Amino acid sequence: MAKVLGVGIIGCGNISTSYLALAPLFKGIEIRACADINAEAAKARAAEYGIRAQSVEDMLAADDIDMVVNLTVPAVHYAVSAQVLDAGKHVYSEKPFVLSVEEGRDLAERAARKGLRVGSAPDTFLGGAHQLARHLVEGGAAGRITGGTCHVLSPGMEHWHPNPDFFFKPGGGPILDLGPYYISNLVQLIGPVVRVAAMSSIPSPERKITSEPRHGEMIKVETPTTIHAVLEFANGAVVTLGASWDVKAHGHRPMELYGTEASLIVPDPNFFGGTVELIGQGGEAIDLPAWDHALGVPNQEHKQGMMANYRTAGLADMALAILENRPHRCSLEFALHVVDVMTAILRSGETGAFIRPTTSCEQPAPLGIEEAAALLNKKDI
Repeated sequence: MAKVLGVGIIGCGNISTSYLALAPLFKGIEIRACADINAEAAKARAAEYGIRAQSVEDMLAADDIDMVVNLTVPAVHYAVSAQVLDAGKHVYSEKPFVLSVEEGRDLAERAARKGLRVGSAPDTFLGGAHQLARHLVEGGAAGRITGGTCHVLSPGMEHWHPNPDFFFKPGGGPILDLGPYYISNLVQLIGPVVRVAAMSSIPSPERKITSEPRHGEMIKVETPTTIHAVLEFANGAVVTLGASWDVKAHGHRPMELYGTEASLIVPDPNFFGGTVELIGQGGEAIDLPAWDHALGVPNQEHKQGMMANYRTAGLADMALAILENRPHRCSLEFALHVVDVMTAILRSGETGAFIRPTTSCEQPAPLGIEEAAALLNKKDI
């Protein structure tokens, strides 16, 4: 049996560098080729990372490519993934992997017909901090989780991204762009969502790009950029979620879960690491267990200091799951429920009605200390 699956990448924009740089850390995968609608972009990435540049058609026909990573813009994620599946390759997509439940179900049917797998980012919930939080929740350290808050608030993307237009078009916005990190982590921690309610707005119908090379250009905003939602979970917990690109500054923590015995402070689920806190009724910090998790070790320098970045962990887990004939954690079922919740939030914001998601899912298997170490070739880049 093969020990490695050959991987191709479609889409050679900013996010491709994370996959290409971090893939060598992991077992089960070897990135061999890349493609892009801009052939020169593919050639540049290929030269940078020592792989081959191909057309999409040639990649999908290549015998040494078993899986394709779909890094195109969200509006074409579904079409590209369908093309990959129809060509007989497994597909792993950046988030959101589809923009509707109907698209997700169609991909599931295509995959089932050919015995293929579909996976989707985000995989940050596999990080050391979030798996510690999972360990604490399942061990009852906070008691029964009854509520919580999540906040992802910033001034937006047009201040730093070179081509930020798609963030403000249908398929973008803070719910579909950043919501996957938060909602995926909530679902893996406390289970599926059964009902949502939301209010949404577009405070600035136009936004000015202040990043280079397009400084001064204007973007028409076509999707809500401020959303306040309430999520009811199958276990009875009720969690508020605030997501906005219209906030200059704030004092909220990214995620807090409230239990019958203690409160659990969870770091930003956009990242793999960070500090988890367990706080008792009197405000005292409760000691946490030792947690030497491989995907929580800081390995990259960022403006905030050294941080843990193991993007591609979900892809590697999927490849190894295929080789080992077990479920993968960043599964279609899990990602589709997250998409269902996000689109329900947006519909509720439009209509003012409570919306019940039409899907559910099992929580992905925990990625404990031993399982995380088993994903890695080595711990340092």
